[in-house]
Amino acid sequence: MKTNLKVLSQSLGLSQTTVSRALAGYSDVSPVTRQRVLEAARASGYEPDTTARRLATGRSEAVGIIYPFGDSGLGDPRFVEVMAGLSDGLAEARMDLMVAAARAQTELDSYKRLTSSRAVDALIVANTRLDDARIQFLQQRKFPFVAYGRTNSASPYAWFDFDNEAGARLATQRLLGLGHRRIALIHAPLSMTFAAQRHAGYVQALREAGLEPEAALVVEVPLDRHGACEATRRLLALPQPPTALLVDNNLSGVGTLRALMESGWQPGRGPSLIVYDGVPADLPLPYRVTAVEQPTGEASGRTLARLVLDLLAGHPVPSLNQLAQPVIAPGDTDRPASADG
Repeated sequence: MKTNLKVLSQSLGLSQTTVSRALAGYSDVSPVTRQRVLEAARASGYEPDTTARRLATGRSEAVGIIYPFGDSGLGDPRFVEVMAGLSDGLAEARMDLMVAAARAQTELDSYKRLTSSRAVDALIVANTRLDDARIQFLQQRKFPFVAYGRTNSASPYAWFDFDNEAGARLATQRLLGLGHRRIALIHAPLSMTFAAQRHAGYVQALREAGLEPEAALVVEVPLDRHGACEATRRLLALPQPPTALLVDNNLSGVGTLRALMESGWQPGRGPSLIVYDGVPADLPLPYRVTAVEQPTGEASGRTLARLVLDLLAGHPVPSLNQLAQPVIAPGDTDRPASADG
């Protein structure tokens, strides 16, 4: 005979609500109780009636993420890692991850459709912008969401982010400590939160060293490889080229690396290089690129899953903010500036 939720609850001496929430992974159920419920469910062969549960709770048991074409998309290996960690974390709570793609100009329409249809219980907002219409819309709708990054919104909301300003400051300070004074920054559009924060960290480190950023050495490029490759070629062709390059994202880092290698650059010969988030591990390089390192994409995805589950469990929104700290991962691509640098 198939064990149902009522029978399972009676055998444990717990309410059906407690057993259901334990099976769903909600953090308001103690770890001891949750483990006891999971073990009993496995031993009895219990399988939840998904349709009945969704009808009873009025929930879809899915979390959505809308990813706009043109930002970086599925070509970004870190994004794929984040999705894997997010999916795994939700799956452990018997929830699905729905990934939808949209053109940038129709992205907000997708948010409207998903929230109106209640196709998902909550949304993850990726690639946040300083003034983010998506977050403003979700706040107005009072629809649950977790932002993967911060914005200028004055209203509290759940978010997970990295201390981007600190990471860029550390990288710039490292290059300054190696004697570099002509440090170029290749950055993503400053309308994107992470790019604005990393730009601020770079500027702060220079000013603390008594230097002002040189306009010719600060270049904005699209969030892709091609733009960074072209920008690096232009920087190398300057009458006074930079002695060091800081690239604020891994996609652009690949483009910069290509331009450097085309010029005959090798670690220890030519400008120093630091890439925020490093470069993909599958690039066949005989050296390691010095990087600003953050928690892995999978770990970040699991953090997002935990935050969204806590949000749906009713935890106070102001408590659902997490800021991860970056570190410098030394490699072979930065070195002391030459005497004429």
